[in-house]
Amino acid sequence: MAAAGPLGYRRPVLVVGLTGGIGSGKSTVSALLAQRGAVVIDADLTTRKVQAPGGPAYQPIIDRFGAGVVAPDGSLDRPALAALVFSDPKARTDLQAIVWPAVGQSMAAQMAEHEGTDRVVVMDIPLLAESSNQRPYLAGVIVVDCPPELAVERLVTQRGMTAEDARARMAAQATREARLARADFVIDNSGDLDHLEQEVKRAWEWIEALPAVTAG
Repeated sequence: MAAAGPLGYRRPVLVVGLTGGIGSGKSTVSALLAQRGAVVIDADLTTRKVQAPGGPAYQPIIDRFGAGVVAPDGSLDRPALAALVFSDPKARTDLQAIVWPAVGQSMAAQMAEHEGTDRVVVMDIPLLAESSNQRPYLAGVIVVDCPPELAVERLVTQRGMTAEDARARMAAQATREARLARADFVIDNSGDLDHLEQEVKRAWEWIEALPAVTAG
């Protein structure tokens, strides 16, 4: 049940987009927002679910890319699939055409579970800047940002990537400038965790002041 405000008014669910490049610290920000009470709908987690055996994207991916992307346990071999599409724009486009609609439908269904509440819902979408889809339900978009070389350093020290691999993965994403152009609010993650927590506090205050988007 949504909490009643002044005069009994119940604020509609407030939906905010969250994005950031690889190594930006977006996942940490997502977790900090969840600690403040946000419902986080994670596009990466949803992608794993729709690609799991029995999921709507599972068989179409095998039909397109072949049995070589199937692991011994029957799940998709995600590294093998990533290797196929990473340097092949046509293959990447084909994969996106299979996966993105299924992910979008699942995320919309998850969001619908909170309709009629006054919850803050954070749509954690790593490729939000890469997608041309309009999202009129978003009250605003938060971009987690840090200098590219700092992102490379984090990917090397925290994920065990080589600097070359980290830079290649960053180059395959939208540019820093393109992400920032989509931002209504920027979280600077160029400092330590204390700094980031203050940035998230600032972002939460901004979120709470947003008007919810209503249909129509």
